[in-house]
Amino acid sequence: MATTVVRNIAVEVTGEGTPVLCIHGLGGSSNTWTPVLSAFDGFSVLRIDLPGSARSALRPEALSIEQYVASVVEVLGEMGIEAVHVVAHSLGTIVAQHFAATYPQRVSSLALFGPLTNPPEQARSAIRARAELARQGLAGMQQIADAIVSGATSRETKATQPAVLALIRESVMRQGSEGYAQSCEALASAQSAQIESINVPALLVTGDQDGVAPEAAVKAMAGRIHGASVHVLPGCGHWMTFEKPTECIQLLEQFYQNFK
Repeated sequence: MATTVVRNIAVEVTGEGTPVLCIHGLGGSSNTWTPVLSAFDGFSVLRIDLPGSARSALRPEALSIEQYVASVVEVLGEMGIEAVHVVAHSLGTIVAQHFAATYPQRVSSLALFGPLTNPPEQARSAIRARAELARQGLAGMQQIADAIVSGATSRETKATQPAVLALIRESVMRQGSEGYAQSCEALASAQSAQIESINVPALLVTGDQDGVAPEAAVKAMAGRIHGASVHVLPGCGHWMTFEKPTECIQLLEQFYQNFK
């Protein structure tokens, strides 16, 4: 395993073979994918920290979905990679959809966890309010982290997996306040990609208690992507690679059998 910085983007590289690009969600990092790394045996795995998240620096311009996609393109260009399988979570799934719709020749498949095309209109103001809370610094980030642990994990996770709750809390609290705030604003302004144009194998995974990506919305989303399949994890909230790593590994291994 090696960590490198490409155009101010932190990238962890693991394994050899066909490249898989992993894109985390809001409050996440490359470690969103650490619990499921074994699913990528036989692939070269690139786990990035998006600009302004975790170990990647903010850029002078305000964050946006378009900038995230541009950063992905820059990283792949610098590394000499033409096409990738893309795995993404939450906010990262929006980035993945825009990347696949804009650069269809560069995406071989999509595995989307907790996917959404864009936030519901009624959620946008709350996401912007979260950005302002983040700008209060450590106290604001702690309040956000506690709210996410409470609201975005399943009843089963809260009852039986205290280490997972601590991991999610730490993932959020480790974010820089301005980077997290701008990430919130990028999400709040996100619009749907032209996902009807996506024509690669696609796996959409959500939890039965995922309020960010509820089952009905994910199934409607899958209906817009040619050949997409949906899997709903029982007893799972929005942080499925932490809450249900074994099940996620199994789904990914099954999905990638067709590409080995």
